[in-house]
Amino acid sequence: MERRRMDAALLVLFLGHLAAALEVPLDLPQPPTITHQSPKDYIIDPRENIIIHCEAKGKPHPSFSWTRNGTHFDIDEDPNVTMRPHSGTLVVDISRAKAEHYECVYQCTARNKHGTAVSNNIVVQQSRSPLWSKEKIKPIVVQEGVSLVLPCRPPAGLPPPIIFWMDNNFQRLPQSSRVAQSLNGDLYFSNVLRDDSRNDYICYARFPYTQTIQQKQPITVKVLNMDAINDTMAAFYNDTDLFSEEPADDRKPSFLIPSGPSSSKTVLRGQVLEMECIAEALPTPEISWTKVSGDLPAKRTSFLHYQRTLRIVNVSESDAGDYRCTARNQLGSVHHTIHVTVKAAPYWISGAPRNLVLAPGESGVLTCRASGTPKPSITWAMNGIPIENSPKDLSRKVEDDTIIFTDVQAGSSAVYQCNVSNDYGYLLSNAFVNVLSEPPRVLTPANKVYQVIKNHQALIDCASFGSPIPKITWFKDSRSSTLDGDPYILHDNGTLEIHIAQAHNSGRYTCVARNSIGIYENHIFLEVKEPTRILKQPEYKVVQRGRSVVFECKVKHDPSLVPTMTWLKDDGELPDDERLILGSDSLTITDVTENDAGVYTCITNTTLDHDSASAELTVVERPDPPTDLELTDQKKRSVQLTWTPGDEHNSPIQKFLIQYEDLLHHRGHWHNLTEVPGTKTTAHLKLSPYIHYTFRVLALNAVGFSRPSFPSRVFKTEPAAPDENPTGVQGFGTEHDNLVISWKPLSGLQSNGPGLHYKVMWRQKAVDSDWTTVSVANNSKFVVSGTPTFVPYELKVQAVNDYGAGPEPAIAHGYSGEDLPVAAPENVQAIALNSTLAEVHWDPVPFKSIRGHLKGFKVYYWRERSLHKHNPHHVEKQILTFSGNHSRGMLPGLHPFSLYSFNVRVYNGKGEGPPSPTQQFDTPEGVPGAPTSLIVTNPNLDSLTLEWNPPHVRNGRITGYTLKYQPVNNSNELGPVEELALPANETSVTLPNLKYSTRYKFYLNAKTVRGAGPAISQEGVTIMDEGKVAVASRQVDIATQGWFIGLMCAIALLILILLIICFIQRNKGGKYPVKEKEDAHTDPEFQPMKDDDCTFGEYSDNEDHKPLKGSRTPSNGTVKRDDSDDSLVDYGEGGDGQFNEDGSFIGQYSGKSASRDTAEGHESSEAPSPINAMNSLNSFV
Repeated sequence: MERRRMDAALLVLFLGHLAAALEVPLDLPQPPTITHQSPKDYIIDPRENIIIHCEAKGKPHPSFSWTRNGTHFDIDEDPNVTMRPHSGTLVVDISRAKAEHYECVYQCTARNKHGTAVSNNIVVQQSRSPLWSKEKIKPIVVQEGVSLVLPCRPPAGLPPPIIFWMDNNFQRLPQSSRVAQSLNGDLYFSNVLRDDSRNDYICYARFPYTQTIQQKQPITVKVLNMDAINDTMAAFYNDTDLFSEEPADDRKPSFLIPSGPSSSKTVLRGQVLEMECIAEALPTPEISWTKVSGDLPAKRTSFLHYQRTLRIVNVSESDAGDYRCTARNQLGSVHHTIHVTVKAAPYWISGAPRNLVLAPGESGVLTCRASGTPKPSITWAMNGIPIENSPKDLSRKVEDDTIIFTDVQAGSSAVYQCNVSNDYGYLLSNAFVNVLSEPPRVLTPANKVYQVIKNHQALIDCASFGSPIPKITWFKDSRSSTLDGDPYILHDNGTLEIHIAQAHNSGRYTCVARNSIGIYENHIFLEVKEPTRILKQPEYKVVQRGRSVVFECKVKHDPSLVPTMTWLKDDGELPDDERLILGSDSLTITDVTENDAGVYTCITNTTLDHDSASAELTVVERPDPPTDLELTDQKKRSVQLTWTPGDEHNSPIQKFLIQYEDLLHHRGHWHNLTEVPGTKTTAHLKLSPYIHYTFRVLALNAVGFSRPSFPSRVFKTEPAAPDENPTGVQGFGTEHDNLVISWKPLSGLQSNGPGLHYKVMWRQKAVDSDWTTVSVANNSKFVVSGTPTFVPYELKVQAVNDYGAGPEPAIAHGYSGEDLPVAAPENVQAIALNSTLAEVHWDPVPFKSIRGHLKGFKVYYWRERSLHKHNPHHVEKQILTFSGNHSRGMLPGLHPFSLYSFNVRVYNGKGEGPPSPTQQFDTPEGVPGAPTSLIVTNPNLDSLTLEWNPPHVRNGRITGYTLKYQPVNNSNELGPVEELALPANETSVTLPNLKYSTRYKFYLNAKTVRGAGPAISQEGVTIMDEGKVAVASRQVDIATQGWFIGLMCAIALLILILLIICFIQRNKGGKYPVKEKEDAHTDPEFQPMKDDDCTFGEYSDNEDHKPLKGSRTPSNGTVKRDDSDDSLVDYGEGGDGQFNEDGSFIGQYSGKSASRDTAEGHESSEAPSPINAMNSLNSFV
């Protein structure tokens, strides 16, 4: 026997692929298959027609018959029963018959020439909802604290009713850990309270099939204490059930249900296990559950009815065992053990038997493998007849739960029934064996197009049928090789799987089905699409009510797919509101309200995939004003204020601002009093006397302040003496013989009472004298006359009202009025630190001579003249102020090589004192400015003559000149530099041995003992061999034009006339220096040589007067004075032009424009020199 079982198992494995369930096309012969039937236990509504379902398919289409209670049911003989056409479904018309006449066991049979299939036994029962039996329920009187059970005992129904307790108003009675309904419907009280007294405890039973509710008679419960029970004993003795006459003391728990220390329960596998423990005790006990033999299945376990009920769903054999419930209160505990046994109705282990399609000569297996507790028995039938009573078939062999078919022959098709049963139920399954000889066919439609998303799984179906079962092979595009192995997976049903589809997997696929009879192929197309993705997701938004908000949802998708966008709010449809505007990739909400708050989800769908993103909208608004202002804990100078916050509108309240209104002094004006954090709703307010307060509160969140709350009631404080004195007390004089005492007056809030005035007190600080006192009202200052000049005083100001004086005031200090100083600084002297900076020293002035607060010192200084000429210069005084108590100071911005005069004065708050004796000092020499002009004359083949004028700003005695020059070729490249030192008394030089027809660049600067000043530059060209004249200017082309020559001649004539006039004027007054501006702009054409190699940089002719690269000007942008004795001009100070000795203005005839002197700050505009202009003209002719 064991050997035969092993052979059968090997055969099952070997023929497994043949035994696969196949869907036989309906155009091929096949035995019947039942496709739909009514449930085994079929409960019907007696008010409706009875419909017993039985549907089947087969080829040819099957016929149907029925049995009722095990015997043939002749439908034609019952006028109330009809069978639907092409179906086995019965319809019973109960309008002419009673439903209970058809409460029977029915079985449907479907047959054709290839076999017979049978349905389950269908037990038809009508639903019942019987009425409650009439009964008179006596009122129940119980002592407070005892336990109580109110029975329900509903009528038996089919199916059982649902029980619940309500009152006369159809409101469910509240349940708790003390009061609970049991699984059988009774209402249990662990202990009763006086509040449990009522006359409408009503048990209801709802019958689900008929949707009817039955009501039990109301129960009256009266809960009394012991004294009340004794007083009412006689009244209720005849018609009342009386419980528990003993006093209800505290007691430890005991179980009401289940009874005893243990019980047992049986449950079927797959059903719901419910166990309950209800205990009585005082105080109310708590219930807990444990499994003695293991742990509770966490995912399938729940506790109901305040832990009284343990519920385990989908029970399995592992749930068998002992369960313990424990009831516990402060006085003790009690346990009950429930032994659970799990039984099982039959159930399939590997599924019901599957149909077999075999070709003649093939083999196969039908397996009916099931289990149950107790172990079920298995019986086989063929075409509804027990297999042992069926015709013998050598190709069929029954082995317990398996039938093995070998070498089947045509005509041996049949339907086999497998019945598995035990004490708790049965399983009945039909499976046919269809013997066919059929070439392959592919059931998947030809040229079907599959579309998948990139990186997703692709499943390409090739559903086929044939007998023998066809073998499936796959090809792609050229059919060069079969698709087998990575990345392709071929399933047993012919489906081709690509685990992760890529773009290159797109194309045409060929599915070939082949068996011993024939071959069939089908073409299928796969398109791999780009995924749909939301590139820009909607973002979390916080928006104020009344404003607009936009959620963006930008999507990327495959071009061949058409996406649709859907917006959801809180996983539901958007409200139908015109404020919600849907764009192609956005959702706009205008005029946002608080109802718009929620989670908005953007969903973009294509036919293949979708993507979604969500964002939350929080609508905020200023908080609602606080309400219910209340004043408590009232004292003389404090009160407790409480309030109720308003709605914060999704933005937490940050703080509360408390304001007050003084109805006595400032009616209509609200003042800030204090702030408290947003988590508090009370504030202890410190108050001032003599105020009539009303309070209001404002709430602040991130949006802003709420509207003010309604004002509180008025709270009046009593008057009192002032708590403080005026602040800001100070003393000062407005005249040399007075003292002004001032202070900051108290506000109405600080006055503390009526009749506010001030007690003003003063005395000299250095003199041991008494305080002088006056009373001042309605003013904040008092003037004391006849005081000594600038004397220190001690001052006090005290606040007084009708209820007394304020605290002792603090002493302030002040001085009487100031007068002008009477002494000048002594021992005044100056030291020149360099040519433009001097340091002045003086001795401090005695304090008594200052006669006031020392503010500082003022130094008056002026330039007398230049040191290289002795004639007086135009004088303009300058002042430098040194605040504070100094004894020295610096005088910057001086003129080099000049004589200066100065004096020093002290000053106080009243003004300046007398000057010190005037002192003088000299400034040393500095570097000179650039020569006034430089022109090129007498050009020859190999020589040029340079003429210049000395600098206007000499800053000392000129000791000589330095001339540098270098050739410039046609490529603007610079040649070697030549340098020539010239004496101070020369103003021209002729340079021999120059190259003909060559352009030269010249640089000329003057020198003093302090060094060389900035240079002036000029260009010149030697003449060519042809005798053409070279011009000094780079505008060669323009100079050859006739109109330009004529213009230059006219300008030369005009300048000559002006020059003659100037010469005449100059000769009238002899030889005097003319005032020049001390600083002049450097010639922008000058760039000195590099310091390291004495060479010049690259030359550029982009502009006529652009300086050479590498040249530089003084870092401060100024030029220095010349100190030679034969100079015609000196540096003056402070004027707007230059004057000769008789005062006539000649500033317009000076040389280059002067720049602003950084020390003095005066400016002067100077016109071009006529000599310079004349020399420039010569360079063109």
